[in-house]
Amino acid sequence: MKQEAIQEQVQRLAGKYMSFKLADEEYGIEILQVRDVIALMEITRVPRTKDYVRGVINLRGKVIPVVDLRMKFGMGRTEPTDQTVIIVVQTEVDGHELNMGVLVDEVLEVLNVVAKNIEPRPDFGAGGLDMSFIMGIGKAAGRVIFLLDIGKVLTQEAILPAARED
Repeated sequence: MKQEAIQEQVQRLAGKYMSFKLADEEYGIEILQVRDVIALMEITRVPRTKDYVRGVINLRGKVIPVVDLRMKFGMGRTEPTDQTVIIVVQTEVDGHELNMGVLVDEVLEVLNVVAKNIEPRPDFGAGGLDMSFIMGIGKAAGRVIFLLDIGKVLTQEAILPAARED
């Protein structure tokens, strides 16, 4: 029965993902949650926010919070290069639509990840790390891609009031 549930979960995860790099690691976000990919622009710092909340941007008249995913994942601050971009994602948190920017080192490609190339997220046991933000692990051309549940990555603690669509 457990194997059946795992197969069902893997089937649900199959689909198109936008892949991107943080340091030497590759991650993917479901393409349906990606609203825009924009070149790095000026980010206005918001006082008294967590370090990984880099601030807000004004994108076509909308204020969008920006999270530095490297910092959120404990990898240190993103140092801008000509490949650094902001991926604007849309997800639902606490019943509210949320548009948020995530700062990443480089966008790679849109991948179609089929079920046979997806493994369940690793289980580190009862004393292990909380990996609930990783939906599964995709494999493509010898690479490993962490498939993210961006809604769980951008938990309530990272949300600024300006991010809500009421």
